[in-house]
Amino acid sequence: MTILATQPKLLDQVRGKIRVKHYSIRTEQAYVDWIKRFIIHFDKRHPRDLGAAEVEAFLTHLAVEGRVAASTQNQAKSAILFLYREILEQELPWLDNVERAKQPQRLPVVLTQAEVQALLSRLTGTQWLIASLLYGTGMRVLEVARLRVKDVEFSRKEILVRDGKGYKDRVTMLPEVLVNPLKAHLKRVKALHEKELGEGFGKVYLPYALEKKYPNAAGEWMWQYVFPASKRSIDPRSRDERRHHVQDQAIQRAIKQAVRDANLTKPATPHTLRHSFATHLLQGGYDIRTVQELLGHKDVTTTMIYTHVLNKGGKGVTSPLDIL
Repeated sequence: MTILATQPKLLDQVRGKIRVKHYSIRTEQAYVDWIKRFIIHFDKRHPRDLGAAEVEAFLTHLAVEGRVAASTQNQAKSAILFLYREILEQELPWLDNVERAKQPQRLPVVLTQAEVQALLSRLTGTQWLIASLLYGTGMRVLEVARLRVKDVEFSRKEILVRDGKGYKDRVTMLPEVLVNPLKAHLKRVKALHEKELGEGFGKVYLPYALEKKYPNAAGEWMWQYVFPASKRSIDPRSRDERRHHVQDQAIQRAIKQAVRDANLTKPATPHTLRHSFATHLLQGGYDIRTVQELLGHKDVTTTMIYTHVLNKGGKGVTSPLDIL
């Protein structure tokens, strides 16, 4: 049986199951892509005619021939196992013979406070505000992009991060210095929202079928994105035209350009600002458990990596050369 005969039905089942489980659109796109690649790798045979041996061979091929990163191989494995368990309802035996891609043990890139200041000074407007939130709160880039009006608490100076990594909520601080700029930004966003409501738009995407439970919520101010996209687009699932949140690629491009303009010699990205947030808090004497909660790490050992990149090199040991 060829992929041409089964692809629409099979992939539609995959998409449907992913949406029932409330996985993100990016996960849906990634899983569908890996399942296509898996089928094509075995000459378009139906996955029902394949099994653990073929899955092991494909994953080993990715590591040995494709030389993919460990995270990429793990994503491919998750997608294929999802197909077998959730769609084909087959439990594959443990994949013991997979040649695993090596997971590099790298320390995070961290900027000094002077470097952060130099980077932020090269940004203006909304881009400056987003980058400042990344560094000032420790949020991930998508957490900032998906931030909604209702989750910013000015009176308590805190931000509620919804559906972070692992679908967990957490609370982080709202820096005092960003209160007034953020209020001014939201005033402009609200004016845009009211204008779009008058034009018959102004409804935002709501997760977990909330749009059906609360039919009017999508047009309410509190549900709007703090950082909306520059223009409306078509929702790939509902096919409705609406304004989504700012794309993380746009944030990445802005920070990449700011790194160049500041003549920084480190490969800094939006996530680097999160690393810098954690490191600078530890430098300031804050407890590692507090930093763990602010970052949303499940295990404190994940947070402990920042103890290796504090401002004193060599695990905080003074070189004997400096004592001479």
